[in-house]
Amino acid sequence: MQRTTDMTNDDIADLFAGLGPVAIKRMFGGKGIYHHGLIVALEVSGEILLKADSESAPEFEAAGSRQWIYEGGKGRGPVAMPYWSIPDEAIDDPDEMALWARKAYEASVRARK
Repeated sequence: MQRTTDMTNDDIADLFAGLGPVAIKRMFGGKGIYHHGLIVALEVSGEILLKADSESAPEFEAAGSRQWIYEGGKGRGPVAMPYWSIPDEAIDDPDEMALWARKAYEASVRARK
C-alpha cells in the first residue's frame, strides 16, 4: 500500500484536483476528505483510502486495491470498512486519479440516498 505520510492538505487537494475542490477535516487521528459535503476519502496512518460501495468495490479490487480492515475492539475481530487504497496506476496519473476519485464521490452520493 502506498504511504503518503508527508502529504500536506495542499498535497491532498492537488491529488483530488481532477475531482474538484475538497475540504479536509481532522478525524479519528487522520483526515476526512470531502467533496460537495460528502466524504470521498480518508487519510489513515499516512495512506489515502477512497470510499467504495457494493457497486464500486469490485472495481477497486480488480484494480489491485486493498480494502481497509482494522482490528475491532473487545474480541470483535477484523472489521472491513468501505474504503480502499488508491490503485497504483492512479498515484502518478492525474487523469486516472480523477476517475477513481469520481467513483468514490459517486459511492458517497449513492450512500446518501
